[in-house]
Amino acid sequence: MRIIILTQYYPPETGAPQNRLHSLASNLILLGEDVEVITAMPNYPKYEIFEGYKGKWFMKDKFEEVPLTRSYIYTTKKFGILSRLLNYFSFTISSFFAALFKVKKGDILICESPPLFLGITAVFIKWIWKCKFVFNVSDLWPESAEKLGIIKNKFLLNVSYKLANWIYRRSDFISGQTQGIVAKIKKLQPSKNVYWLPNGFDYTKFGKFLEYTVRQTNEFIVLYAGIIGHAQGLETIIYAADKLKEEKEIKFYIIGDGPEKQSLMTLAKTMRLENIEFLPNQTPAEVALWLQKCRAYVVPLRKLDLFQGAIPSKLFEPLAFGKPILLGVDGEARDLFINKGKAGLYFEPENFEELAVAVKKLKNDENLLNELGNCGKEFVMTYFRRDKLAESYWNELKKIANK
Repeated sequence: MRIIILTQYYPPETGAPQNRLHSLASNLILLGEDVEVITAMPNYPKYEIFEGYKGKWFMKDKFEEVPLTRSYIYTTKKFGILSRLLNYFSFTISSFFAALFKVKKGDILICESPPLFLGITAVFIKWIWKCKFVFNVSDLWPESAEKLGIIKNKFLLNVSYKLANWIYRRSDFISGQTQGIVAKIKKLQPSKNVYWLPNGFDYTKFGKFLEYTVRQTNEFIVLYAGIIGHAQGLETIIYAADKLKEEKEIKFYIIGDGPEKQSLMTLAKTMRLENIEFLPNQTPAEVALWLQKCRAYVVPLRKLDLFQGAIPSKLFEPLAFGKPILLGVDGEARDLFINKGKAGLYFEPENFEELAVAVKKLKNDENLLNELGNCGKEFVMTYFRRDKLAESYWNELKKIANK
């Protein structure tokens, strides 16, 4: 079975969809399938084409064991609606020609959304190749864009909602990253088979690091590692650090890059905080060492109804390393990982005082810290290992291919 994955985002970029899709592709190859990825020239999160890829329209590439075909994408550091649309549509168009002329046709085409518009390309490729089309939805668009205020034009929103349903109807199979996404699509398309493909822990990549031993310092390290964007609401960590500045053993580390990093660094400097440090993106091995060193891990999002159905991908690795999470996300994530998994402590999104209290509680109760860490590790290893999730998904793909 030949499987083509169509996605705008892929390593060596960093981010949730990049890591998840590479893990899926790698595991499908391990299961014996012929897999190729059609993706853009790497540019995220700085929206600058990486060195070695500049000035190219198409190119064959490889990341680890996964073969790639890359195509042109327009990039800009401007974040207006026109700039975003040019970014999305440039790859929507270039990837169509890449599929037509640069890639051997597949039996199954898996298209990642967002961006929603890439689904248009997937539908046309399906018709030309006469293959099965799987639409994988990691974020509901345009619903997310509307609630975040990214798209305010009523006409564009109306067209986008109609486009989403047009793509859903033409898919042979739909998968969603959260139960909330699955439920909403199922409500829109009750006749469609919609499958829950959650995020998870990449045991293939990180498993070898689990047994590493790192000498602990006297610091009680509270860690965040990931994209530093608007949705995360990382000001909460800054203000919590300010609240805890008299607790000399507690120190916050924020690892990563993104559009909000400079403003957060300026805020911390203005507040003269010595208990928080910013670090650039790290390699997986370096992140693993930080996960071993930290005592707790913060998983925040802004207080928006939109995020009630969100399960941030960054929570799986710390849990697998036996570290309790401080979860500032309500809804599905809280139900799964706090109520059921007993994997950490919840604080109200954007409530820095509650975060500060939770940090201090863990710091002062070693038994609770270890108990939550052990529960979280068992929960993730039982239900959220990516190799096991990929195998279950593979079985569903085989059913689709045989229809």
